[in-house]
Amino acid sequence: MQTTPRTRLLGEALAGFGNPLVLILLAASAVAALVGEFINAGIIVLMVLLSVVLNLVQTQRSRRATEALRRRVAVTATALRDGVWTEVPRREIVTGDVIRLASGDLVPADARLLEARDLHVQEAALTGESLPAEKTAFAAGGVETAVRADRVYLGTSVVSGRGRALVTATGPRTDFGDVVARLASRPPETEFERGTRRFGLFVMRTVVFLVLFVLLINLLLRRDPLESLLFAVALAVGMTPEFLPMITTVTLAQGAVRMARQKVIVKHLEAIQNFGSIDVLCSDKTGTLTAGQMTLARFCGALGAPSDRVLVLARLNSHFQTGIRSPLDQALEGGDTSDFVGYRMTDELPFDFERRRQSIVLSRGGAVTLITKGAPEGLLAACRDYEDGALRRPLEGEARARAEAVYRELCEKGFRVLAVASREVGTAGSEAVRDDRDLTLAGFVAFSDPPAPGVREMLETLRRDGVRVMILTGDNELVARHVSQQVGLDGGRLVLGDEIDRMTDAALAAVAERASVFARVSPGQKNRVLLALKSRGHVVGYLGDGINDAPSLHAADVGISVSGAVEVAREAADIILLERSLRVLHAGILEGRKSFGNVMKYLLMGTSSNFGNMFSMAAAAAFLPFLPMRPTQILLNNFLYDLAQVTIPTDRVDSSYTRKPQRWNVGVIRDFMLFIGPISSLYDFLTFFALLRLFHASEALFHTGWFVESLATQTLVLFVIRTAGNPLHSRPSAPLTATTLAVVAAGILLPYTPLAGPLGFVPLPATFYPFLVAVTGTYLIFVEIVKRRLLARAAVSRRARV
Repeated sequence: MQTTPRTRLLGEALAGFGNPLVLILLAASAVAALVGEFINAGIIVLMVLLSVVLNLVQTQRSRRATEALRRRVAVTATALRDGVWTEVPRREIVTGDVIRLASGDLVPADARLLEARDLHVQEAALTGESLPAEKTAFAAGGVETAVRADRVYLGTSVVSGRGRALVTATGPRTDFGDVVARLASRPPETEFERGTRRFGLFVMRTVVFLVLFVLLINLLLRRDPLESLLFAVALAVGMTPEFLPMITTVTLAQGAVRMARQKVIVKHLEAIQNFGSIDVLCSDKTGTLTAGQMTLARFCGALGAPSDRVLVLARLNSHFQTGIRSPLDQALEGGDTSDFVGYRMTDELPFDFERRRQSIVLSRGGAVTLITKGAPEGLLAACRDYEDGALRRPLEGEARARAEAVYRELCEKGFRVLAVASREVGTAGSEAVRDDRDLTLAGFVAFSDPPAPGVREMLETLRRDGVRVMILTGDNELVARHVSQQVGLDGGRLVLGDEIDRMTDAALAAVAERASVFARVSPGQKNRVLLALKSRGHVVGYLGDGINDAPSLHAADVGISVSGAVEVAREAADIILLERSLRVLHAGILEGRKSFGNVMKYLLMGTSSNFGNMFSMAAAAAFLPFLPMRPTQILLNNFLYDLAQVTIPTDRVDSSYTRKPQRWNVGVIRDFMLFIGPISSLYDFLTFFALLRLFHASEALFHTGWFVESLATQTLVLFVIRTAGNPLHSRPSAPLTATTLAVVAAGILLPYTPLAGPLGFVPLPATFYPFLVAVTGTYLIFVEIVKRRLLARAAVSRRARV
């Protein structure tokens, strides 16, 4: 059943009230109301409502922003609506729709083909067959098989050709529905989510221990059971970082909006943290190191002599093929089209990454010709002879060596080279196109793709910021080495696909640590390289835009594609670049690091002063003749404290933080809790002593004084913890400064407002404020000293691991 926005909003609101701590608070407020404590009950309910509403509003705003970004790169399908072909979101396709399919499309539903022209569909996910399946239009009386030739299926993709089909099933009712449901289910836990979960479990264990301890102490001291229960529950709320999900969502959503301004669209918020953690980026060289603008540079016969025929054959193959038009095909467009007159394509075998060539069969008059173009390494092996003017000579011995030398010389100069061959066939049947052997080599066409402007500088910038770029290309090693040397990428250790097949996974992992260029690699070999890098603890990003890149986009920690990529690649990716360039990608990585940095600020706050204050409260309950703070005051203190941190997502992040990949570091969080938490408790005990001995505080004055001191210290310490450097040299954002100072001001003014009575506050003596300034100032200095030592130790430990 489709969930409406209103239903989802209601569900999320109820989920907010479904938090166990919230339910306990509401139950406690009900009990308080029953025994006549209406003010306490009302304050508790008000605090709960404010927290839930604030959480809901912030989360909803963030969700709307991210959904708007996702719609910009949503996958669509072409359907016939009211007699007009219309692009509609794929989820709106229904049974009975007529859809149009073309190269690169994802099939949006199960459908029966009404028309098909040279249609080939990749069905490996259904059949396990790596080669594309040829499809034909529906014919009455067709033979039923597991995967019929006149059917297309959800979860498959069009490799070449085009067709029209009638939708017969959608969603879970499709043959692929159970597989698609599994693919659509929640992906495996990311490192960030796993760390958050472990942190949450640690907090909950600590909370349970302290609550039981405080409750037991209060009961042994024969204090009011209801007041003791409320105090224990309020203490649990104060220790729990209940705003963590909201802070995380808002931070990542605002990061997604900022990344969109940098031409980077995030499909899944969880990918932002992984994006910032990338330390290895794998990509093809075309469009990454090079400008991606192929230009026809040279063409020649098999032995290097000038030849116009090779260009004619190459253009015929490119013009009539129905697969996805590569940049090489686009470079062959234009020029005189009279060469195409009279030709009709009768069959086709699409390009695939095992054969690495494309074959078509053309007929004109009574002649039927097979034309093939592809990688020289494979195509030369399929050639028996070569064209020498009007003659055909055997391609063997010295002639084969000369042909190989011609294309290798072109490759060494950095050209992308295609070999072109043909063969006259007797019939135009489907067997002819599949028998692309015993060919006649016509020659070679060479294309230039110069290095992208500024790519050398961008590679150096990425390297400086902790991201190693690796090239995984299907091109031969000569082209790969030439281009990598031009852009300053280390091409000394170059690994070929054949070498990968001979390596164990462990050996490949060791080689991948040293090599930067992999050439002549297939999609399966790319996957092995990515998995090898991940096995060594790297966070791997993969940039791809073709059909063959979908498996690698899934295998990488972060799949990155471009807006102009085929649907298969865009669907598989987590991140979409609106402009394919290393500059845009680098800007996105930095934004990812900033987002993660702001989430970590909240975590470090929660594990330092906040924990310290709650520990102090638990300990004080054991020796004070009264509760150290009323339950409603604890809840108010915690709410104001959290309110100050709502603007953390707007904060600036130190440039030093963005210069290296950031990973979840539980050790730093634990150290902040173990070292800075006790500092907070130490100052709390100092405040207790001053209130009792110097100011001779009554119960109400004690509550008021400690409320103000604890709120001031644990809130203002954010200015120290938010930066790894000197707080005086790192300026916080205006919203964060405003909310933090406003919360401290509110805490100081509360005892002088009409709310003081219901909240249990009394005015503080004037002499308390110099004490407050001295305590807060020295506390911040002390925390700054310890923080620097903790971060320095963490840096040493990180370098030792590297």
